[in-house]
Amino acid sequence: MTQLNDTLVRVTDRIRERSHVQRQAYLNRLEREAGRGPLRGKLSCTNLAHGLAVCSQAERERMLQSDTVNIGIISAYNDMLSAHHPYKDFPDLIKKTAEEAGATAQFAAGVPAMCDGVTQGEVGMELSLFSRDVIAMATAVGLSHNLFDAVLCLGICDKIVPGLLIGCLSFPHLPVILVPGGPMPTGESNTAKAKVRQQYAEGLIGREELLASEMRVYHAPGTCTFYGTANTNQMCMEAMGLHLPNAAFFPPYTPVRDALTQAATIRATEIGMNKPEYTPIGKVVDERAVVNAIVAVLASGGSTNHTLHLVAIARAAGITITWDDFADLSDVVPLLARVYPNGPADINRFHEVGGTSFLISQLLDAGLLHRDILTVAGEGGLERWRQVPYVSQHGKLEWRQGPEQSSDEDVLRPVTRPFKPNGGIKLVTGNLGRAIMKTSAVKDEHLVIQAPAKVFDSQEDVIEAFKRGELHEDFVAVLRFQGPKANGMPELHKLTPVLGVLQDRGHHVALVTDGRMSGATGKVPVALHVTPEAVGGGPIGKIRDGDMILVDGKNGVLAVQVEESEWQSREPVSADISHYHEGYGRELFSGFRKLASGAEQGGMTFRLDEGL
Repeated sequence: MTQLNDTLVRVTDRIRERSHVQRQAYLNRLEREAGRGPLRGKLSCTNLAHGLAVCSQAERERMLQSDTVNIGIISAYNDMLSAHHPYKDFPDLIKKTAEEAGATAQFAAGVPAMCDGVTQGEVGMELSLFSRDVIAMATAVGLSHNLFDAVLCLGICDKIVPGLLIGCLSFPHLPVILVPGGPMPTGESNTAKAKVRQQYAEGLIGREELLASEMRVYHAPGTCTFYGTANTNQMCMEAMGLHLPNAAFFPPYTPVRDALTQAATIRATEIGMNKPEYTPIGKVVDERAVVNAIVAVLASGGSTNHTLHLVAIARAAGITITWDDFADLSDVVPLLARVYPNGPADINRFHEVGGTSFLISQLLDAGLLHRDILTVAGEGGLERWRQVPYVSQHGKLEWRQGPEQSSDEDVLRPVTRPFKPNGGIKLVTGNLGRAIMKTSAVKDEHLVIQAPAKVFDSQEDVIEAFKRGELHEDFVAVLRFQGPKANGMPELHKLTPVLGVLQDRGHHVALVTDGRMSGATGKVPVALHVTPEAVGGGPIGKIRDGDMILVDGKNGVLAVQVEESEWQSREPVSADISHYHEGYGRELFSGFRKLASGAEQGGMTFRLDEGL
């Protein structure tokens, strides 16, 4: 048995010690709820009659039996998200499979699900981060009917999976399985897409050519194929043991995908309340599972959004993690995958050459994952993830040993030959606060940038300055008033082509912002999630045009190089950001902006330790 890495053990122990009081209170709540048994049988006759009103006679008879598992389905289906469109058909398949297994299933709730691809750069993106908390609350509303003994969650994308998990973790006694839907087929290559976007930013092509390229990339049902937040979510669910093993990246509308959905349904009936293999989510998501998720993000070059989402998910389970935990693990976790934007390959290619099974096997062999975690798959812990599912010639879902080698080391490598010896996320600190850098896609020569600041209050201002020819020099763009309290912390992807063009022209450029850029953060060095944010007086609000800024992704430094006496005498600027707060539903989120925590605290709008 491979010995666990010392840093992995140390960080896990540190998290466990830091979280002891609230975690124990959370587990005590779990035991109280589990001790009450399935609540369906304790509902009043009127309550129960309402809950069974639309059920068939056979379903009613089964649900009135105390040993029948009733599965609650929480779905994020809509037609805006290509990744979630296949979920339209999942509830019927789940209900049919549950019936054949002697169980029942009810559609408990549909939760909102924003496509960040549609809202990117638009006003709707200012609701994006907060949608995670809305999804969590909507999940809790659906489960509050107390009719359920297990839960299947249908969700994949950016804020949806974290929201579903946070909501489910507020019912710690319920078993929960996340059911993926799979990626869309590969369209136009990500390399070609990036080139067209830069050409458009330079004015070399028009909207018609850009639109044609984008529609060749995003062209079918299924998850977007680049390695952004959605696919990083899937990687985290695998490493935490909340999927069936290696279920994430099989395409929709295939025999394997349907068989995996059926298997998840059957498994839910086996781990439900009052069953011998009862597996409540509050015990699956423990300190080890959270550390595994961080390691998976780092080793795969995953989305920086998870420096917010994993903090919030952990907190929902009574566990406190910090960016120092990410940083310490990043020092010892090697980068094993290059999937766009970290390389030209897409998630389908990653899956073809070895995928999650190979990645997890390598990390297990290096002692960089906790193998003995509790998972929804049952005995064997994370060792089960060495196996991959397939449909046999008899039409049955079976499992076989996964690949022992990567078939393309330009995409996926063993721990003995990593792309980089450390993970893809770096914590940078200094007199500007604390921030996150995604270093996995940044070439070594661009990891350290020292240049004068150009200060902006919106990404549109940056783009207009580019169009006026004012950015053709070395500089650090400082984009403030983009944090949770300011405008909901939107992603700032409009800046990626512009900054990429300037870097390609030989300029030394970087971005420092209290906003987000997520999994699509690419080749330009970016210090994201600067905390504290400008609203409330964060030091990013003290920067002036021309101040020398150091962004050092090698040594972990984020600093303004101004005489200390002058820096201390400066007051942060204020700005009229009322235009962020009106129209397009934004006024409905005024309370969210007031309540939002800082980025390192997860950007959360609620206290998850109340009542523990």
